Amino acid sequence: MTAGAVEPDEDMPAPPARPTVRVGAPTERRNPLSVDLDLMSTRDVLTVINEADRRVPAAVAAVLDEIATTVDLAVAALRGGHRVHYFGAGTSGRLGVLDAAELAPTFNSPRHWFCSHLAGGPDAMWRAVEDAEDDERSGTVEAASCVRAGDLVVGLAASGRTPYVLGALASARAKGASTVLLCANPEAEAARSVDVFIGVDTGPEVVTGSTRMKAGTAQKLVLNTFSTAVMVRLGRVYSNLMIDMVATNAKLRGRMISILVEATGCSEQVSQQALAAADGDLKTALVALVSGAEVDAARAALARSADQVRGALALLAS
Repeated sequence: MTAGAVEPDEDMPAPPARPTVRVGAPTERRNPLSVDLDLMSTRDVLTVINEADRRVPAAVAAVLDEIATTVDLAVAALRGGHRVHYFGAGTSGRLGVLDAAELAPTFNSPRHWFCSHLAGGPDAMWRAVEDAEDDERSGTVEAASCVRAGDLVVGLAASGRTPYVLGALASARAKGASTVLLCANPEAEAARSVDVFIGVDTGPEVVTGSTRMKAGTAQKLVLNTFSTAVMVRLGRVYSNLMIDMVATNAKLRGRMISILVEATGCSEQVSQQALAAADGDLKTALVALVSGAEVDAARAALARSADQVRGALALLAS
């Protein structure tokens, strides 16, 4: 025995064996284009990764119909006073946290609209929490505690089989919520257990099983596409301008002026004056400038049209 080593106690019970699962998802298969990855030059490694990444947008394009259905479900839920939930583990879960966190500053969406849930809790955002994704009961309990009938629950799992995510989806479905599974395994068995299945066919990873790569990129693209489209449908974009943004710094305050100039054709000075008259409310200033109405009339029209710029302009035009 090595010096300093502790001799095992024969009477001490052995720790229970941890379960082992061999995943058959496409992301776990060998990529024939990268089998010599460790022998390549730095430039060739980068080329192989870059060429593999080019497959991702086309794979996302193939599931746009499913994403559109999910957008419509989310819009209906939010208009009905309900919420959208993301449940995920590892990279998938962290991407859900990131997407939800960006919506309030970009679109001034109420913070309760999008709720992100990460296997292992907040600490898992920064470091891996051992076996958290395998805890199906944790997902079940967490969803049962916060999901309500009428909500939309989106499960994020590269393999399509993560127990924490599937537990949350089953619990949400029992609560009367609509359910969606987003994964990189078009053949996932769980597809039959959700209302909408988004199986993005990104194929084998450059580094076998490293779903932070193509699978993660695909999930980021889908989430960006999904949540942005939801905000557009809810009237938080006018033309292609973010008119519900929160000006929390100098750059964003300047962007407000730029948006008014772009949307109305007015000068920077006129835009600044309109924004000041509207007490810094970008939508009110925009409606007032486009319609020619007074600030109070613009604010009233927005209130009557559920804060929709197009609706307010239509009211003022009539």
